[in-house]
Amino acid sequence: MKVYISADIEGVNGICSWPETDAAHPRYQEFREQMTEEVRRACLGAKAAGAETVFVKDAHDSAMNIIAKKLPEFVILHRGWEGTVCSMMAGLDSSFDAVVFVGYHSPSQSEGNSLSHTMSTHIHKIKINGEIASEFLINSLYASYLKVPVAFLSGDLRLTEIVKKVNPNIETVATKEGRFGAAISRHPEVTNREIAERVASSLKKDLSKNIVPLPDHFNVEIHYRKPVEALNASFFPGCKLIAPDAIAFESDDYYQVLVMMKYTL
Repeated sequence: MKVYISADIEGVNGICSWPETDAAHPRYQEFREQMTEEVRRACLGAKAAGAETVFVKDAHDSAMNIIAKKLPEFVILHRGWEGTVCSMMAGLDSSFDAVVFVGYHSPSQSEGNSLSHTMSTHIHKIKINGEIASEFLINSLYASYLKVPVAFLSGDLRLTEIVKKVNPNIETVATKEGRFGAAISRHPEVTNREIAERVASSLKKDLSKNIVPLPDHFNVEIHYRKPVEALNASFFPGCKLIAPDAIAFESDDYYQVLVMMKYTL
């Protein structure tokens, strides 16, 4: 079994403020270590379920956050950004049996995480077929494009509720509860154990039911914080300005949606 893990930081246990996500800030180290530990536990859970290959994509900011020497020796770690349209899912292909998300967070405009955003803080919101999109949705749709099921996600409570509505078969662990500008968390060791246990149990199930539904058609809106950024993005082929601060793009091919996002986000 081949397992792919995509890891972010804004959904790890206890994290609450932007300085805690920033490598230049002294408070970052604590949450870099927590991100690493949650990934480590997910890797151990995958191994316990029988995974022969565990591939980890560091997917936060510089993509150079996870402390490699603290991961199990069997893990393959992808650091940095390739520059492909796959972004947070670089390295994933159809040979993988399952995707696991660690440290993921609520989408922009959500009170469920003090760090809620989608892809970039200069984006006000992204909508796919009328729904505000999270990074989980964007990345899980790419997994579905490759016909790879999503087994598990850890992150803030609000996001886990969103995930269950998308596909109730995906197992989750809520690492914290966001309340506007605050975070409420259990002891990190408690959620660390849960991550290992539920990753293992999720990968032992019939994963054929865990493909996130892939629409036949995509109507995408990107709303920017600065109108000039919307104007600039509107020149990408297929994009049109629908408001001073927003563009729209339509396609039947999700890969083309990702190409558009690469050049407009």
